[in-house]
Amino acid sequence: MGKAWFFMKKRVSFKGILKFIWVFFALASMLFWISKVDRMITSGMSEGAECITLDDGWDITVNGTVYPNVLLTELRFPAVEKGDEIIMQRKLPSDWEVIEGALRLYVRHCAVQMYIADELVYTYGYDRLKQGKTLGSGYQFIAFPDSYKGKTCRIHLSVAEDKVFTKLDTIKLYDWEHAYPSLMVENRLPLFCGCFLLLFGLIANVITIFALIGSIKYIRLFCISVFSICMGLWSLSYYNVMQIFGMPLYSISLINYLALYLAPIPLTVYMHHEIMNLGWKPLKVFYRVFFVTEFTAIFAMITLHAFDIAHMAGTLTYMQVIFAAGLLFFFIVLLLNVKFSEVSNRLSVFGMLIVMLCMAYDMIGYNFMRYLGNDFFNVKGVSSSGIMIFICILFLSFYIEMTQSMMQQKERDFLIKRAYTDELTQLHNRRYCMEYMSKLKEERDFKYTVLCFDVNNLKTVNDTYGHAKGDRLIRSAAEVIAKTFEPHGFVARVGGDEFVAVIKTSDESEISLLIEQFLRDTASKNQTVKDLNLSIAYGYACGSQSDHDIEKVYQVADDRMYEKKRQMKGSAR
Repeated sequence: MGKAWFFMKKRVSFKGILKFIWVFFALASMLFWISKVDRMITSGMSEGAECITLDDGWDITVNGTVYPNVLLTELRFPAVEKGDEIIMQRKLPSDWEVIEGALRLYVRHCAVQMYIADELVYTYGYDRLKQGKTLGSGYQFIAFPDSYKGKTCRIHLSVAEDKVFTKLDTIKLYDWEHAYPSLMVENRLPLFCGCFLLLFGLIANVITIFALIGSIKYIRLFCISVFSICMGLWSLSYYNVMQIFGMPLYSISLINYLALYLAPIPLTVYMHHEIMNLGWKPLKVFYRVFFVTEFTAIFAMITLHAFDIAHMAGTLTYMQVIFAAGLLFFFIVLLLNVKFSEVSNRLSVFGMLIVMLCMAYDMIGYNFMRYLGNDFFNVKGVSSSGIMIFICILFLSFYIEMTQSMMQQKERDFLIKRAYTDELTQLHNRRYCMEYMSKLKEERDFKYTVLCFDVNNLKTVNDTYGHAKGDRLIRSAAEVIAKTFEPHGFVARVGGDEFVAVIKTSDESEISLLIEQFLRDTASKNQTVKDLNLSIAYGYACGSQSDHDIEKVYQVADDRMYEKKRQMKGSAR
């Protein structure tokens, strides 16, 4: 027992080392390729390169209130309401070096008109504004030829949602060549994280859809994949990466809100196992109430948006409350699960903590920007990075759970096999034989034959040559009997030198052929193994001879075997 425990510990330690090496290799590979992709994206261009910043010298009018000659990054005003009008005006520099550039203007749920020397050069969103539809947030790239140097630029903003901003964003002028690449450079972290989450989610989703057909246990991996898809789409839309593909702002905004609103549902379903694992009725009740409330609220918000009654941009605050409450509840549940000392639960708690911190960072930063105009939290891609780490941790946690489950199943299978297997011959044992015969009683239309075997002279061999030779004799007998009869049913060792076979036929001609084969195999074994002298008595009975009563059939076969044994002993004298 001590040696077995030593080797088991050594094996576990070796597996732990291999897992550590694999994780280290995976992380090193990820870091290597991230740096490669980052260099590829930023190749030949630094963030903010080849641009003119137009932050100073603006005259701003907000609902009749004038802010003359202000710096955009410093101007603050009360949170705008739906229907508010903002006018921005300044004289353009006459010494530009940018030829046929693109003015990059960030708008937040506003319709836009831009004039150069009172000539309308760009308009966006007024048709949708009249229809009460959402406009979205993101960058507008406006064609800006160099012929307008020294002229006055005027921008009109018509606000479409309540309290969406309290400050105006920096305006930059780029060469068209660098306009969209600059967007990729500035948002390369959320670009990478979003693509990773989306691709991982799609691949895992396709795999688990087919796996779910075979077993419901893959539902948690399916939830992880759906959550990953939602968060990948949210990252790519929220950080305006999708604009690279020329998608309109309202479409990107719709993807952004749908992904964000639907993401809590798969995460809540994923946590069902953890709730049930605790077994606390109050938690189960709260979980059900929370899930129904969450689902109903999300469905209601999306429905209101679809009918243009209340846009998702206006109900975002309520969604943030639901998301924050869910994250806090799930974190407490995972923390309670740690008492079971499962590695997967500890990993989940760690991952949830990372997500909560990252989401809190972005939520606080978003609300500070929206309501107070402060951009203290201006690091991009924090939530997407945290969610990517969380997805990896969830996947690793699921992998550990599945591995442990498979190991436990293998251990159960091993113990079951050991309970029904004879250690010396590796045939079925007496317990298996009795249970099989009990089941056979229920099969009235099943034709069978029971054969009983007994190894002759085993006691003499044990007493004269030792138990090692006796064991060799038993193993040889098992090999011969199994070779002949196991392909037609099953064979078991039911005693020291006794064997039983049950075959799926009661045809006398077939049984006679098998007996002849058995006798030839016995003779062949004696010729192959030196000084074996294997001799086996046998007897059989068919099921039809005792009205399908397996116990009576077995007794008849056993009696015939002993009769055969007496005949063989008499002929040997």
